Amino acid sequence: MSAMEYAKELDLRNLPCPMPVVKISKGIKEVAVGQIVKAVTTDPGALTDFPAWAKTSGNQIVETQEASGEVRFFIKRLK
Repeated sequence: MSAMEYAKELDLRNLPCPMPVVKISKGIKEVAVGQIVKAVTTDPGALTDFPAWAKTSGNQIVETQEASGEVRFFIKRLK
């Protein structure tokens, strides 16, 4: 596990698809460009949904961690 610094954490556990992506789309706008948002989800579809969202929204997933049925994404706001 890394000790990556982040500006905001979003708890997206137990939210059905597509809510994790909807919430990160709003949450990423609450931090400054260049800052990182940590998003924690239990949605297995997030492993494909989040990278697709990052690509289309122009943001960058800098790290992905999987543990105990959870996926943690560290997403840098690029614009």
